[in-house]
Amino acid sequence: MTLTAGKTVTISVTKLPAEAKHRKTIERLMRLQPSIQRTLTRVARERGRNNPENQRGGRMWISRIPATRCVRAEVGAKFSIRVTPKIIPDVMAVQRFIAVA
Repeated sequence: MTLTAGKTVTISVTKLPAEAKHRKTIERLMRLQPSIQRTLTRVARERGRNNPENQRGGRMWISRIPATRCVRAEVGAKFSIRVTPKIIPDVMAVQRFIAVA
């Protein structure tokens, strides 16, 4: 598989990895889609405004809301990303679990 920087490729998940590190890499690549990035930015901005506050030990304590998981690596999932030199090693690391078109 040869990837050149600057091209947009469609990636589909063909097999679910058993190791968590490969699954996380695929999910990290999925989060590079512009539509997912817009969603994550909007949710993060909203999460920063609405953190619940309660009193602990006479001081205000902010309980941070956990980050949103909006993508999941599943067999058959497809996504399109723009290839950059920075992500080529990540794609190569999980190439046995994905198909690049």
